[in-house]
Amino acid sequence: MTVLSEAPRGEVPAAVRATYAAFISTGIAFASWAARIPQVKDRLGLSPSGLGLVLLAAAAGSVIALPLSGPVVTRFGSRRTVATMSALAGIALVVVAVGYRIGVAPVVAGLFALGIGMGSWDVAMNVQGALVERRLGRAIMPRFHAGFSVGTVAGALGGAAMVALGVGVTAHLAVIGVAIAIGVPLAVRGFIPDRAGPEEDTTRGAAARASLAAWRERRTVLVGVFVLAFAFAEGSGNDWIGVALIDDHGVDPAVGTLGFAFFLAAMTAGRWFGPWALDAYGRVPVIRALTVVAVVGLVMFCFGPSTPVAFAGTLLWGAGISLGFPVGMSAGADDPARAASRVSVVSSIGYCAFLAGPPLIGFLAQRSSVIHALAAVIALLALAGLLAGNVRPLTPPRAPE
Repeated sequence: MTVLSEAPRGEVPAAVRATYAAFISTGIAFASWAARIPQVKDRLGLSPSGLGLVLLAAAAGSVIALPLSGPVVTRFGSRRTVATMSALAGIALVVVAVGYRIGVAPVVAGLFALGIGMGSWDVAMNVQGALVERRLGRAIMPRFHAGFSVGTVAGALGGAAMVALGVGVTAHLAVIGVAIAIGVPLAVRGFIPDRAGPEEDTTRGAAARASLAAWRERRTVLVGVFVLAFAFAEGSGNDWIGVALIDDHGVDPAVGTLGFAFFLAAMTAGRWFGPWALDAYGRVPVIRALTVVAVVGLVMFCFGPSTPVAFAGTLLWGAGISLGFPVGMSAGADDPARAASRVSVVSSIGYCAFLAGPPLIGFLAQRSSVIHALAAVIALLALAGLLAGNVRPLTPPRAPE
């Protein structure tokens, strides 16, 4: 049985700050890249389907890394994993920044490394977030994910500013990459140790076996599918909202990037205020209500008659999907003894959406348009609503001390 370290109370605030830093930084790293996708597409002369295949590289890296993340976090701890993988992600952004001026191959290589780094980084920071949540005795995971969304909003707005000011992709992404590679390892030194004590070596072996056993747990797998649906909805918005507004609504590139920022801002607000609703009404009713909101937003974005309606749709879309991913992570980590292995499984399944999503939307767009191809997200959100019962807590939440 896993033995979790008992952190002194004074360490918890430092761990909260460090965990926010990890989530915010990964949002900045991702959105800085996502905000420049339209310029990369144009520079490399990619069709929608070609862009989908390029975007597949990052998803492939994440999907390869995620099944291994449970044993890695168990072996090295969440702090060392985040520090190492964030450095890899920062270096990968620099490779993309330079490779963008050379051709498709170096961009694909950089995105693949970015996917590996961010995939393992994601699992490790969610394990730390679940540990902090248990120490606090109240819901905070959605706010950590709100931190991620704050980072994405900052990255997207920064990207829009860079586009408006005419700053090149190379200079922009290289600066972000260097900052991530240096800053995040320093920021996460406040993490609470995952475990401590003389049983550590035995625990590692048991947890490695638990990582494989978690794949046979019905609830864990269904929570993973639930997260997959929300990850598909989130990833499709991240990758394609700017392209859809620019190509299908004919807006300026800076305005298209602003639409992406609207989507991210709505997700951020939902994640920040979401814990109140979760504590008051429970995970399942809140998730099902928000799924309806997201579907309405997608209908407005995909079939609305004007750009303002599409912008309003991005707000509802973003708010509606805001809690799906963090609630799925909390559900995977409900049992502290198996948190790393179950979060690894849930993340592995969920990130398949980032593997399949970009090419699927790209191929559908090739036959119609990007904005209509995004209607495919509606079907997966309906599935998520049906599976929402699986995210009920395994045990009643602990009262704050």
